[in-house]
Amino acid sequence: MQYITVGKENSTPIDLYYEDHGAGKPVVLIHGWPLSGASWEKQVPALMEAGCRVITYDRRGFGNSSRPASGYEYDTLADDLRKLVTGLDLRDATLVGFSMGGGEVARYFSRYGNDRVSKAVFMAAIPPFLLKSLNNQLGVDGSVFEGIKKALSADRPAFLSKFFSNFYNVDTLGGKLVSDEVIRLNWNIAAGASAKGTLDCVSAWLEDFREDLKRIDVPTLVVHGDADRILPIVATGKRTHEAIKGSKLVVIKDAPHGLNWTHAKKVNQALLSFLGLLGASGK
Repeated sequence: MQYITVGKENSTPIDLYYEDHGAGKPVVLIHGWPLSGASWEKQVPALMEAGCRVITYDRRGFGNSSRPASGYEYDTLADDLRKLVTGLDLRDATLVGFSMGGGEVARYFSRYGNDRVSKAVFMAAIPPFLLKSLNNQLGVDGSVFEGIKKALSADRPAFLSKFFSNFYNVDTLGGKLVSDEVIRLNWNIAAGASAKGTLDCVSAWLEDFREDLKRIDVPTLVVHGDADRILPIVATGKRTHEAIKGSKLVVIKDAPHGLNWTHAKKVNQALLSFLGLLGASGK
């Protein structure tokens, strides 16, 4: 197993687990909450076959990475990403952020500019700003996030079951585009994550990325499903597209939040087309 050390907590190093496959221009896939790099199962083979070097990693607290008691805010998470990028000496890389991972992409550009990065992708991503305020009327009321934190504290496993039902729109797509076994796999990964990290990340969701998005000056793709119940496209994907000059928006019809599984073929086509590699893979 491959790890890169990004810090230290008392006597223990903080290590991020990563996988590095293929050859070609690097594509870094940043997973969503509360999953791991394994959630890119349907994208990694297609990208490799098209001639990309594909790097996945587990955010601190999740998957096979260390589970420290702190660092679950976007400055630290973006710094973790930076240490991975520089530690592997990646250049001309594409950063792909799914859901919460979109925050790392936005904050990376705010802190490091376009150094070592040539393209960005926001997939069902959290920017620009989730919290409702006087100047952000499309946001979500703060009481909703407080309710999520209370539910996680009371019974995290039960909350995760309800979460994944909406993550994949199981009531309409279950047994068709997503199986019970996939839901069970996701639950197992999420249940095995740091309880504190899982909880602390909820507060990170309230980060305002509007200024971060202004720093993005590379070709950018925004991919979102129009049936996303976790991060509705009107409040997220469409506004991110509007905020990043020259970005391309791909809306996938009837796709839920977990579109990289349920609508993997369309997602992969959008990624490969954006990378200029559409004809290189049939998947």
